[in-house]
Amino acid sequence: QVQLAESGGGLVQAGGSLRLSCAPSGIIFSRNTMVMGWYRQAPGKQRELVATITSVGTTNYADSVKGRFTISRDNAKLTVYLQMNSLKPEDTAVYYCKARVGVGTVHEYDYWGQGTQVTVSS
Repeated sequence: QVQLAESGGGLVQAGGSLRLSCAPSGIIFSRNTMVMGWYRQAPGKQRELVATITSVGTTNYADSVKGRFTISRDNAKLTVYLQMNSLKPEDTAVYYCKARVGVGTVHEYDYWGQGTQVTVSS
């Protein structure tokens, strides 16, 4: 059974930092070429991209987090991290980890974590 175990969320004051982690388990197909990413969903809003990273380290960020958030991955541990600095109240959301396997093939598929709450107080 595939699971994406997220951790690191919590409550922080504006200007503070948090680090999220996501460790997939149970993925066999295409595990070494997975594209992994973080998405977030604030109350009453649609889920949106925060950042993604490919297996070779190519990154992509939402404009709203550029310069503040850094996504990274440890391919040996198949773990992805999101370092969040200079947090703002508008960063408050449930953050979801996603692993996409079979990228660019007919077997492409997305796995999602359960989400971790990040709350930034003003």
